[in-house]
Amino acid sequence: MRLARYTSEFKYNWKLAAPVMLGMLGHTFVSFVDNIMVGQLGTAELAAVSLGNSFMFIAMSLGIGFSTAITPLIAEADSSNNFDQAKSTFKHGLFLCTVLGVSLFLMVFFAKPLMHLMNQPDEVVQLAIPYLDLVAFSLIPLIVFQALKQFSDGMSITKYPMYATIIANLVNVGLNYVLIFGHFGFPELGIVGAAYGTLASRIIMVGYLWWLLAKRERTRKLVTNIKIFVLDTLMLKKILGLGMPSAMQMFFEVAIFTAAIWLSGLLGKNPQAANQIALNLSSMTFMVAMGLSVAAMVRVGNQKGLMKFRELRRIAVSIFLLGTLLATFFGTIFFLFHKQLPTIYVDMNDTINYADNMEVISIAAKLLFAAAIFQISDSIQVIVLGALRGLQDVKIPTLITFVAYWAVGFPISYFLGKEDMYGSFGIWLGLLAGLTTAAILLYIRFNYLTLKLIRTKEHELT
Repeated sequence: MRLARYTSEFKYNWKLAAPVMLGMLGHTFVSFVDNIMVGQLGTAELAAVSLGNSFMFIAMSLGIGFSTAITPLIAEADSSNNFDQAKSTFKHGLFLCTVLGVSLFLMVFFAKPLMHLMNQPDEVVQLAIPYLDLVAFSLIPLIVFQALKQFSDGMSITKYPMYATIIANLVNVGLNYVLIFGHFGFPELGIVGAAYGTLASRIIMVGYLWWLLAKRERTRKLVTNIKIFVLDTLMLKKILGLGMPSAMQMFFEVAIFTAAIWLSGLLGKNPQAANQIALNLSSMTFMVAMGLSVAAMVRVGNQKGLMKFRELRRIAVSIFLLGTLLATFFGTIFFLFHKQLPTIYVDMNDTINYADNMEVISIAAKLLFAAAIFQISDSIQVIVLGALRGLQDVKIPTLITFVAYWAVGFPISYFLGKEDMYGSFGIWLGLLAGLTTAAILLYIRFNYLTLKLIRTKEHELT
């Protein structure tokens, strides 16, 4: 019956997390569709999208990580029925995310010359630059969307961002089809067509989610009649105090995966394309864990507002358990189908690029072995991180993620990823080491904090 204390929460946790998972998967699905369609053009085009998106991943990690500060503050305000705090959090969060979105666009736009200094294949760089121009601009609507999404998640309305993402994906698939290949009289733009699809879909995503929130009675007063430039310094500092460490946590993890892209590029365009395939597949399973991470953030934030720390710990552990079970399932899928999954991304009937395509599939199949193993540690670290954000504990976890990924993971990737060592597989062994270290240390931190909160409250009651 002790196990039932945790499994009894599975149904509600899944109900809360599933729309978030689908919404997060929607973001990844945009990349998935881009990769499959662009992969039909050739391995150089697929590698170019990989290189361009490596800059985007860094910027997105900062924006998405920062926006997560909104969710626990909204969840705490919602559970205690504090309307003023909820509205203030939304307004200041929206303002800061908009400023950050513009800043990230400018950062990526002016960072393009770095591609020429990274020893990447010239053919790949020439294709990546025009693609990145448009995709970089899409950061502005994406980060604004994140502010709306995190607010909605904090209010436990996780379906609305999912609906917006589904609509955006339909738009993206349609525009990709006509603009990449030039169907129905549209110009054939290649990978630039994929960038137009991404930009348009993200603009639509913002407008649709705001419309849904403004239409609902429970959230209408919170998201309308906003005096966006009438700002409170204390609230700005509070969101920045939570948001900046959260941004760095996600940055440290995404940056090591981005480093894997660059290290793969040093090995050639085929290893880089294979890395992109394995990374894209891993990203989709990671979004399931991200959904549970948001559920942990919301539920822990609610229980923190109610000062029910034993319930907080029980609920969080139930989410950790559910995440571990799902990660084990995904790892098994990767292990069993490691040879078949990469074939989705390349044109097997392309006789001109047949040798390149077969090499890409062979390398990607090996990388999926490493991905299968780190499913569990990747899931645990991001879900525990969500629970810690719900506790509004962000500084020590930021240090933990830096040590795990850059003091442990990256040196192993760099050393084992050389051509005369294990190549691409060695790079991914470093990722495995970093994720596992993060999972262990973050759980130790969560265990320490929750037991301390329980002891403190029980001591006050005696």
